Formats: sequence, structure tokens, C-alpha cells
Amino acid sequence: MVNYIIRRLLQLIPVLIGMTIIVFGIIHAIPGDPAEIILGEKASVESVKALRNELGLNEPAYVQYYEYMKKLVSGDLGNSIRTREAISKEIFPYMAATLELTLVSMLFAVFLGINVGIFSALKQNSWFDYAGMLVALVGVSMPVFWLGLMEQWAFALKLQWLPSIGRMDVRDPIEAVTNIYMIDALLAGSWDQFWTVLKHLILPGIALGTIPMAIIARMTRSAMLEVLRSDFIRTARAKGLSQFFIIYNHAFRNAFIPVLTVIGLQTGHLLGGAVLTETIFAWPGVGRYIFDAISSRDYPVIQSGILVIALIFVLINLVVDLLYAAIDPRISYK
Repeated sequence: MVNYIIRRLLQLIPVLIGMTIIVFGIIHAIPGDPAEIILGEKASVESVKALRNELGLNEPAYVQYYEYMKKLVSGDLGNSIRTREAISKEIFPYMAATLELTLVSMLFAVFLGINVGIFSALKQNSWFDYAGMLVALVGVSMPVFWLGLMEQWAFALKLQWLPSIGRMDVRDPIEAVTNIYMIDALLAGSWDQFWTVLKHLILPGIALGTIPMAIIARMTRSAMLEVLRSDFIRTARAKGLSQFFIIYNHAFRNAFIPVLTVIGLQTGHLLGGAVLTETIFAWPGVGRYIFDAISSRDYPVIQSGILVIALIFVLINLVVDLLYAAIDPRISYK
């Protein structure tokens, strides 16, 4: 197991290097000059040239890439062109916000998706099965931005049950320790702040988690239908075991491998694909952070942000692979 983990971690190196090369080439092909964007349209040619020289943008592309990689090897993600701040410090609050939103979204998606999929398989061809799969089909097809706007209109504007934007009440700020506000509120012992943070998470969490929920539900139903027809399920029923024990301990455990794969892929996808949701709900996440960097041609932020997301995505896949062996004893990585 340890050797397998080491091999997988070593395989990260060429993957991440290839990622930096691709991202570097793409963002430098985007029209626009960061120096002109920072100084504005009325800036003099001399000012633009001076800033380009200061930022190292006059150097050839391969020299810029070499300097970036040299810093990266030493653990330095570089400095933002816009703010001149260290990216390693600047990106952390944004990453924490996205992780918090992704966690809530996936909890919603996994709990609802798995249970809808299980009951649809148990009640195959019933009205519940048809209704559940119809909801899953609508969930996959529904644009995130439309769902987010409809949530804001219904629950924030009309009913006024939930807040529509932001992470917390600006009149009652939370002392940031981990920058994951649910945890920070608990550390401060403030249940009122915890409830406020949770209310801010509900609408964007549902909007972001709807598509993964639908995919998980369909995958769970498909996997459970196959397992429920197996001989060992009939044997368990013949022994007189309870229905709950048969479904969740025997059937679902054997059907969980493909579902776990989908959960891992969807979690990684949400980390980097939450730009629309974060924009609609004014959520200060890493997707919004990178989007703003693209608008201002902040090359170091774009490169480092995508690199961090890629690293987390690959690590999630590694964790999923390790969980395979924990779930199914027939799988071994020795």
C-alpha cells in the first residue's frame, strides 16, 4: 500500500509539469497586456514599458516559464501582478471558501442521490422510480445559472427565507481561523454565526450539487439493480435478515465502487467548475478568483490557481483508489 501511494505521488510530477506547460501556453496566447490593463487605457507608452520590465513581461516566454518553475520548485507560487501579494497567502481564503461550498454541495448530492437511487432500484418501474429518474434527468439538464437565479427569486426575494449572496452577515463578521466559516463559528462557540453561515450555504450548495446529485442517483440505481439480482442477495433474504441490513450492508456495499468513482470525479469537478455559482451568489471562491485573474491577465494567479486545483483533483482520485481497497477486500495494492 505504501509503495503504491509513493508511486502515485511520483506520477503527479510529470502530470503537474505538463499542466503548467499547457496553462502557460494558453494564457500567454490570450490577447491583452497585463501592464496596459493595470495602468489603464490612458497610460503613457513609457509607463507601460516600465511596468512590463518590472514584471518581467519583456522576457521571452521560455525565460518567464523558467523563472516561474524555479520559484514553484522552492514552494513559491509567485506574486499576483494585480495586488503584488504572495499568491500562496492570497489564494488560501478563496480555496477555503470553495472547499466549504463543495463539501456542502457534495453532502447534499451524495445523501439525496444515493437514497433516491437505492429506492428507485428497489421499486423498479414504479411511480417512485419514474419520478426519481425524471428528477435526475431534469437535474442533469438544468443550467446551474438558471437554477441559481430561480432560487434567489423564490427563496430570497419572494419568500425571504434565505440570503441570496455572500458567505456571512457583514454586520456580524466571523474571526477567520481556518477560513472555513462553519468551523470558525464552532471554534468561536457561536451557534448564531454557525446558523447564519449555514443559511448562506443552502442556496449555492443546492444549485451546485444538483447535477452531481442527479448523476449519483442514476449511477446508484444502475449499480443496485445489478447487485439486487445476485445470488448472495437471495441467500441473505432466505436467511431472514432485515431488509435494511440486506440493502445497506450487503447490496449497497457491493454496488458502491462505481458510485464512489462518480463521487470522486464530481468532487474534483466542483472544485474547479463552480465559477458560475460563485458569480451568481457573490461567493468569494477560487473559481471567481481565477476568473478575475483572467480578466486582468494576471498570469501567475491563473497558473498557480489551476495548478492547485489540478493537485487537489489528482489527490482526490488517489483517495478514491485507496478507498476501493477499504470497501472491497478483493482489491489489493500490494
